[in-house]
Amino acid sequence: MLLDLTAIFIGLAILVWGADRFVSGAAALASNLGVAPMLIGLTIVGFGTSAPEIIVSAVSTLDGNPGLAIGNALGSNIANIGLILGVTALIVPLTVHSGVLRREYPVLLAVSLLSFLLMLDGELSQFDGMILLGGLVLLLAWMIHTARTGSASDPMVGEFDAEIPHDMPTKMALLWLALGLIALLISSRMLVWGAVNIATAFGISDLVIGLTIVALGTSLPELAASITSALKGEDDLAIGNVVGSNLYNLLAVLCLPGLLAPGPFDPAALTRDQPMMLGLTVALFALGYSFGKNGRLTRFEGLLLVAAFVGYQLFIFNSLR
Repeated sequence: MLLDLTAIFIGLAILVWGADRFVSGAAALASNLGVAPMLIGLTIVGFGTSAPEIIVSAVSTLDGNPGLAIGNALGSNIANIGLILGVTALIVPLTVHSGVLRREYPVLLAVSLLSFLLMLDGELSQFDGMILLGGLVLLLAWMIHTARTGSASDPMVGEFDAEIPHDMPTKMALLWLALGLIALLISSRMLVWGAVNIATAFGISDLVIGLTIVALGTSLPELAASITSALKGEDDLAIGNVVGSNLYNLLAVLCLPGLLAPGPFDPAALTRDQPMMLGLTVALFALGYSFGKNGRLTRFEGLLLVAAFVGYQLFIFNSLR
């Protein structure tokens, strides 16, 4: 048991470090190749911050634990809104001005509803996985189009540009990109191994492990990124990290168990976890459009999000008794 816990904590630490190096290297390389900051932010950085979830889910699915991958996708989205966005707003109330970000809210809501509809029959088939993968392709195409045609005065342009390491040489960018990817692969293997062993020892489903320990761990890069952005006054980026990550989690992560290990899943994912994720997504959508009225995500609203997340976690643990 001690070895399993050690593998989880060391794996999480390496996972966070590897994700940061991977994103920095990829962003710097794209910048050196002349890619626009908005395009880097919406695609490379957005995809990179979800790299932990993607790789962990791929490893767990290939190891015969698709429930962990499903739990990781849904649990990460719940943690991103309830915990990460809630904690960030508690520290620094957020004001959003970006038109690009406001257009992403309905897209996230639509993708969340799509994932719910695909899971209504109690299984994730290869066809479901292909639909989600197709949605990912369409999302990337839409983001590329948005980056190329969007207004240069959008606040997110400057915020993305400020986060890109423009002074990193190409060789160094390639080195960090490679090291980050290797770290992600090694840490994902450690994390999945330890998590599955603990789940087996306690008779807990891999879905629950994915919703709790793994989801929290793989969401740490988003937590650090959102709090750092908010403290720098980059409020649009703080929320954009959450919205972008949630989109990639549903399309790039949830498609993996369908494509690699299709079949039925734990019914609790549909009756307990999907409704929670949808509820928080609707709340984010409502709060996002209220920004046009009052301009802020307040500390009180952040507290409500955190309370919802804590209540959900307590409900899961109470159901294990």
